[in-house]
Amino acid sequence: MKLYDTARAPNPRRVRIFLAEKGIQVPTEQVDIMGKMAKSDAFTALNPLQRVPVLELDDGTVITESVAICRYFEEIQPEPPLMGRNAVEKAQVEMWNRRVELGVFAAVANAFRHAHPAMSGLEVPQVKEWADANRPKALEAMKFLDRVLADRPFVAGELFSIADITLLCALDFARVPKIAIADEHVNLKRWHAQVSSRPSAKA
Repeated sequence: MKLYDTARAPNPRRVRIFLAEKGIQVPTEQVDIMGKMAKSDAFTALNPLQRVPVLELDDGTVITESVAICRYFEEIQPEPPLMGRNAVEKAQVEMWNRRVELGVFAAVANAFRHAHPAMSGLEVPQVKEWADANRPKALEAMKFLDRVLADRPFVAGELFSIADITLLCALDFARVPKIAIADEHVNLKRWHAQVSSRPSAKA
């Protein structure tokens, strides 16, 4: 088994944090995205979309997309549960993870990919107006999540889950396109400090 990883990218970090929470160790191989290693024939054969992370199993099966990779590890090692313990919790975690992905993660990614000079050769075409349009989307989603976190410890409720991992990675990466948590969002700031203190956050 091997995980194709990029140390500074937010999506592979989601998988690394998930694995750290599970206590699972997987051999990794670094993929230099900026060096266009993901566009090589060998990597494209693994993932035609040329994105990381990629999990290659011992039998040659390839799984891509962060949440799909996490789902695989959740199924083979259910404890501790990071995707819910029963039908209701699983649905709620899926709902909140999706809300975070669409509301914060995707908006931050678009603000970065469509404006940062380093991405000009990878995001073709870059549309600066789309980057600008996504900044307020991310901020509005943060405002919503600040209200949600007023009466619960974690995004999906009482249980730390993949929704928290997704939000942590999104907010940390948001520093690159200079999108910050507003000072008045005290619940979101409290949550961020709490989740950042978990050992897995260093993965």
